[in-house]
Amino acid sequence: MKKTMLIVAAVMATSLTAVTLDSCMEAQAAVDYSSLVNPMIGTGGHGHTFPGSVVPHGMIQPSPDTRIDGWDGSSGYYVADTLINGFSHTHLSGTGCADYGDVLIMPTVGDQVIDPQDNSKQNLPFASGFSHENEVAEPGYYSVKLDRYDVLAEMTATERVALHRFTYPATDSAGMIIDMDYSIQHQTNLEMALEVLSDTEIRGWKMSKHWAFDQQIYFYAKFSKPFESSIVTDTITDHNGNPYARCKALLSFAPMKKGEQVLVKVGVSAVDYDGARKNVEAEMPDFAFDQTRRAAREKWNAYLGKIEVPMTANHDDLVKFYTAMYHTAIAPNLFTDVDGRYLGMDRQIHQGDPNAPVYTVFSIWDTFRALHPLMTIIDPELNDAFLRSLLLKAQEGGVLPMWELAGNYTGTMIGYHAASLFADAVAKGQNTFDVNDALKASVRAAEYDTTAIHCPAQVLPHLMPAAKYYKNTIGYVPSDKDNESVAKALEFAYDDWCISTLATAAGDTATARKYADFAQAYRKYFDPSTRFMRGVMSDGSWRVPFDPSSSNHRNDDYCEGTAWQWTWFVPQDVLGMIEMMGGKEAFTAKLDSLFSASSELKGNMVSADISGLIGQYAHGNEPSHHITHLYNYAGQPWKTQELVDRIYEEQYHVDYDGLSGNEDCGQMSAWLIMNAMGFYQVAPGNPTYSIGRPMFESLTVNLTNGRQFTVNVKNFSKANKYIKSAQINGRQLTTPFFTHDDIKDGGDLVIEMTDKPTEWGVAK
Repeated sequence: MKKTMLIVAAVMATSLTAVTLDSCMEAQAAVDYSSLVNPMIGTGGHGHTFPGSVVPHGMIQPSPDTRIDGWDGSSGYYVADTLINGFSHTHLSGTGCADYGDVLIMPTVGDQVIDPQDNSKQNLPFASGFSHENEVAEPGYYSVKLDRYDVLAEMTATERVALHRFTYPATDSAGMIIDMDYSIQHQTNLEMALEVLSDTEIRGWKMSKHWAFDQQIYFYAKFSKPFESSIVTDTITDHNGNPYARCKALLSFAPMKKGEQVLVKVGVSAVDYDGARKNVEAEMPDFAFDQTRRAAREKWNAYLGKIEVPMTANHDDLVKFYTAMYHTAIAPNLFTDVDGRYLGMDRQIHQGDPNAPVYTVFSIWDTFRALHPLMTIIDPELNDAFLRSLLLKAQEGGVLPMWELAGNYTGTMIGYHAASLFADAVAKGQNTFDVNDALKASVRAAEYDTTAIHCPAQVLPHLMPAAKYYKNTIGYVPSDKDNESVAKALEFAYDDWCISTLATAAGDTATARKYADFAQAYRKYFDPSTRFMRGVMSDGSWRVPFDPSSSNHRNDDYCEGTAWQWTWFVPQDVLGMIEMMGGKEAFTAKLDSLFSASSELKGNMVSADISGLIGQYAHGNEPSHHITHLYNYAGQPWKTQELVDRIYEEQYHVDYDGLSGNEDCGQMSAWLIMNAMGFYQVAPGNPTYSIGRPMFESLTVNLTNGRQFTVNVKNFSKANKYIKSAQINGRQLTTPFFTHDDIKDGGDLVIEMTDKPTEWGVAK
């Protein structure tokens, strides 16, 4: 059953009365898009989102932590929990791996209980019960009543600073705990420190090892009331019998009257103490909570208003859409302090330009598919800044990252998809970076070269897998020589095609030809007898046994998927894939079977990432995200329209469990945004959009060049899911495709809908 949660009631109460304004910008500013965002969506199921207060792409993410361990605790918060450990200041949105949860603070009343600290449990000794009825989550603001202490905890943020407001009951024992040894999933704390600077200031530092092997954070906190303090630095024994170092500050305040408040400014930095302090002084000189909250909401409205949907649209669809927009702007995160300094991939402090900041948290295996293509439409300048950050990281660290976190190579996931981001930006004419630099960095990532890379020894084999060696030397990846060989090889082929397009743009014809040939390597893995992509052994034989529904998580020929999902990953050459499979009729018959097959998955270690199943199509994980649009290439576009509509209705809900899989730093939501506009980019690097089924009767994209691109739908209704005709900028479309050139200077996509499948878009 769909639940209408928390802010939905507030949304219903919000006045959305239309007003007559003199300009589009004034109209945009008048709409409170934030009232349509529900940050609780994705906090249940396997969405792995967090509900705390952030601003778009901010460095700091103050949010409640309800659990320490487990896959569904990757963000620190899970909606089924009933206890809050406190509020830490760094969080990942929707990831399948956990990290962060740094600098936990918790207001207390009465005894400050820190023992026994049992690291086998999900909660700390000072955790408090809470109720979702007393919890509010909005863009830029979060609050909750802590039942154990009768304290109202509120928080908001700027880019680098969190501002907390704690309202106490009448008490003689008001206090606060700052916990430095806390982290999500019990990370290894290598070093920790806390220092009281005055009766209103405290600072701390720690270096931890987890997903990011070398993750350091400094903080500086300023209080609105003086405190007395004691520092706990001792060693206990954890549940495995190992020593566990603790580092906590126990603060106490003068007696409080009922309703008296303590405000706390917390700034963070990956550079040093001065960086954290300067961030606070620059962004939050006072304790103006309500003003900061309003400013955060204004920043969100400015971002959300990049795409305007009329408020007369279906309410649940508006909430799904604008919550998805919200989730697309959590990451990547700002990593440069206000003075321009940042921590490089070489683990050195660099002086950068405050006006050209560096970013972190690049989940590229996920986000190259839709998040970055979306950014090329709604904010190409910001996307360009992300790409310049990646190039800088390659220069400092020795190679482009696959999944970068806090200035660390994690070696997580497969491929070298930064090449896709560069190729797409260049193809759309949006790059300020040098094409030759992007080409050089991408080729370096495609080669097997383990030298001069600043990463831990444990990470290197994942960052530079043997699969690259085999791909470059014998032309394919043998299944008996490297894990996930089929998935790696298919993604290598796509990334090599991206490199080929970069080389063409750079005028390097030899490299363009070489990598265009590599891009055809996908053909090696197609078995015409089973009609699936399969593992190939060193002797050229197929790996046996073979079952396309079999999954052995991260330990078979595929990556977080099966042969059913991975067979379709040839975005760079869909027409070649169709020909390889026997032509359009055979191709669509095979594609039909994907959506009609049994959803049963087999194996002793089935990947939990394979979720959101329609047959064997798995919308809950990224390898499937382009597949519905393949029907457009094979002459059956009505099936693309029908399936996109089905995914809207079945895979996205206004509920805690509103996402069918991990949010993955905005990718799951970016798929919705792109398709809601009525189109999707199957192969980033090829600036062609495939038309699907628009989600709204109309919408307007406010381009950063001051122009607008609009989508207008005739005969729009839930029942009318099929396209009768379409035109763009006055030009009739006879195929279901158009290009980025049709968008970039503004324009109008007009689609006429009907309730029955048509042959519109079928090439004659």
